[in-house]
Formats: sequence, structure tokens, C-alpha cells
Amino acid sequence: MTTTNEKNTATLLHLSTLTQYIIPLGNYIFPVLIWSAKKNDSEYVDQNGKNVLNFQLSILIYSIILCLIAIPILVYTLFKNGPFHTEIHNDELLFKSFCNGELSGVAVLGIVAVLIFFFIKVIEFILIIHAAVKASNGESYKYPLSIPFFK
Repeated sequence: MTTTNEKNTATLLHLSTLTQYIIPLGNYIFPVLIWSAKKNDSEYVDQNGKNVLNFQLSILIYSIILCLIAIPILVYTLFKNGPFHTEIHNDELLFKSFCNGELSGVAVLGIVAVLIFFFIKVIEFILIIHAAVKASNGESYKYPLSIPFFK
């Protein structure tokens, strides 16, 4: 039977990942601090801490892979297939127009990678809230597509 204190700590572990929207890397710093302080006190808190960190590290890996796909493709497509027409006027560089050529399959792949990245971030937010609710009810929750770094 999990105590109220354990439930609250586990809920805080999940919700602490939302600090990423305020503090860079807060989704790693705060869960690690909370988990390392309380993991020896409770198996329930320890398991939730591992789940939180596994999920955050998995999201990081998925995001890096998507960025490695999207950024070079979009930069290449931007400068290769869509040249900027420039004009010097009053010592300013003005972009008169951006030629919208046909999108290549590679450009579509880059756009899809960016869309998947944003989809993952929305799903991440929803899953964090869902996991926090489960933790507050004393239920165990394992994030989907989470790589088990900590077992």
C-alpha cells in the first residue's frame, strides 16, 4: 500500500518534467534531484522516477533523430531549390520574394520530421499529465515507447 507522501512525491516527479517549458533542461534536473533524494525511501517512488527519466531520455533521443533528419534537409532545400532574390536598397538587404518551386520528396521528408517532432511534444505533455494522475491515484504507469535505460 502506497502512502499519501509516496503518491505526492511520485506525482511531483512526473510534473517536474514540465519545468522544461520554463527552465532549459528542467525536465532532467528536477526529476533527477527528486528521484535521487527519495528513491531509497520508497520502491513506488523509485519505480516512478525510473519511468520518468526513461521517458525523458527516450523523448530526447527521438527529438535528436528527428532534428538530424529535418534540419539538414530543410536547410539544403531552402538554399538549393528556393533561392532568395535580393536587392540592395538603402543599405539593407531585402528579400523581395522567395521562389516557391515544387517540393521534392526530400523536402517533404524534412517537413514530416518537423511535424512528427511537434506531435511528439504534444503527446509528451499529455502523457506527463496522465502519468501524474495515475501516480496520484497510487497506480503504476509505464510510458509508451520508453526505452528502459534505468531498470
